[in-house]
Amino acid sequence: MKPLRVGLLGIGTVGSGTFEVLARNQEEIRRRAGCAIEIAVVADLDTARAESVVKGRARVVADAAAVVADPDIDVVVELIGGYGIAKKLVLEAIRQGKHVVTANKALLAVHGTEIFAAARERGVTVAFEAAVAGGIPIIKALREGLTANRIDWVAGIINGTTNFILSEMRAKGLDFGTVLKEAQRLGYAEADPTFDIEGVDAAHKATILSAIAFGVPVQFDKAHVEGITALQAADIRYAEQLGYRIKLLGIARRREQGIELRVHPTLIPSTRLIANVEGAMNAVVVKADAVGTTLYYGKGAGSEPTASAVIADLVDIARLQSADPGHRVPHLAFQPGSLADTPILPISEVVTAYYLRLVVADKAGVLARITGILAEHDISIDAVLQRESAEGEKQTDLIILTHDTVEGRMSAALAQMQVLPTVLAPIVKLRKEELS
Repeated sequence: MKPLRVGLLGIGTVGSGTFEVLARNQEEIRRRAGCAIEIAVVADLDTARAESVVKGRARVVADAAAVVADPDIDVVVELIGGYGIAKKLVLEAIRQGKHVVTANKALLAVHGTEIFAAARERGVTVAFEAAVAGGIPIIKALREGLTANRIDWVAGIINGTTNFILSEMRAKGLDFGTVLKEAQRLGYAEADPTFDIEGVDAAHKATILSAIAFGVPVQFDKAHVEGITALQAADIRYAEQLGYRIKLLGIARRREQGIELRVHPTLIPSTRLIANVEGAMNAVVVKADAVGTTLYYGKGAGSEPTASAVIADLVDIARLQSADPGHRVPHLAFQPGSLADTPILPISEVVTAYYLRLVVADKAGVLARITGILAEHDISIDAVLQRESAEGEKQTDLIILTHDTVEGRMSAALAQMQVLPTVLAPIVKLRKEELS
């Protein structure tokens, strides 16, 4: 077979890793793909940097549009990122009849429906294994390996920056701001870490996972997103005492009324495997009816781990070049005409358990009043922890774990508790998932 000729758009961290891994493992990859895979041209505004990576092994240009328009290019690998020029280039590549490989989770979470429809119409593939969890093959697992299953829920640590920060906060007892600065110094966090620490990056990925798991369109605008910026060291410590770890989770869960799609700090029992995923590592748990619970763990970012996923997509495209477009694996696992219009539930209708921390006056009757309000709203208590007051202190921390309840009911109870004169500070509310 003739070689698969690739145009690489962007040769930063992931692009350089893709170029090097493809060159290093060329023979192994050819044996698997059935043909050679060659990066013929690289586009990057920093042509000097690109030349230093390529070292004469491919043509280097500054104009990405010229690569897309090149009739000798079979596949365009988009590693530019963002919503702007990347979207324009991807859609133009599709229009030109070229397959696309992308690691751009933001683009697919927001514009995936349009992009996949264009690809179907033109009979080309858009492959995106690298868009979620780096080198972990979670997209392929959901689209192909678990295709016999009805999936109940997916829950994942899918942002390495926030997981590193939370791991350090727990291990060293430090506050968020201190650990963020250390993460930036070590290169785990960007100079502007907003997308990571506010949960947006994880929500992009959770949106894609939910679409594949449940056969619905990508709907990032309906995801509930909370980050870790308000998380306090005290809550990590109390969670540990109660047998839990706090992780930023992306959760997609099937309910009778619709689909929960949410990202937020979450208490997980410390006995769960995913609760023990530390540092910048990623992990995704999938619960399905036939196979039960499966766990996917590994490096969620980085040059060569993400390159591994990009090249796996290129191999798939090489294998499928001669396949009829109608018989390829659908982009979102389900046949396009079979996508459901199942609603994404608002956060007020989500069902989960809760961790509450109240700073209350240290006097008789306070606990009874708080638990009474919860009972009035039909919220049952799982556990209570009350810190002993030091001599002379007039306030104390009251920690409550609840059983599952509807978020709207909990919000109403918290509003009632917050105005009590014995509640001396804003109540901390975190969600809790057993993942059993």
